[in-house]
Amino acid sequence: MRNSVAALGLLLLGLAARGERPAARAAGNDTLATVKTLRCVFPLVATGTWNKGAAQATVTQAGLRVVFNSINTDEGTAESVGQFGRSDVIAKLSSRALHLIESFRDGPVYMTTVFDSESRPGKLKAVHTRHEYTDVKVLGFTSSPEQYYGECEVER
Repeated sequence: MRNSVAALGLLLLGLAARGERPAARAAGNDTLATVKTLRCVFPLVATGTWNKGAAQATVTQAGLRVVFNSINTDEGTAESVGQFGRSDVIAKLSSRALHLIESFRDGPVYMTTVFDSESRPGKLKAVHTRHEYTDVKVLGFTSSPEQYYGECEVER
């Protein structure tokens, strides 16, 4: 057991010395490991709410577009450009997906997951989730939890 732990430690030190992150290297996800920009379109949204304590969801058409630039899976960073400007993003590469997480100071958390599976040629399946809730609805702003379904185009 000690030899296994020591061998793993040496492997991790070797990767670190070469400037590689073990998670990105182990992921084996070449498509998403090297992506620099994602242009995402989400035509469908499920919006959640609570009515007299019971959870409910409504599915409707949407036109959400999000762009992620400067994606660096080795450093775990990216930036998002949305309808309200630019924000810093955490980029987390897994073996089958790239997760892009935005945590805002005023409370909401947005997460976009881009899968390494095509929805159609040149487009990757994607989900965008908004964890946000306010008692008052304001047109054009998220006031209830939302989950969007769509796809992203990769730029290198």
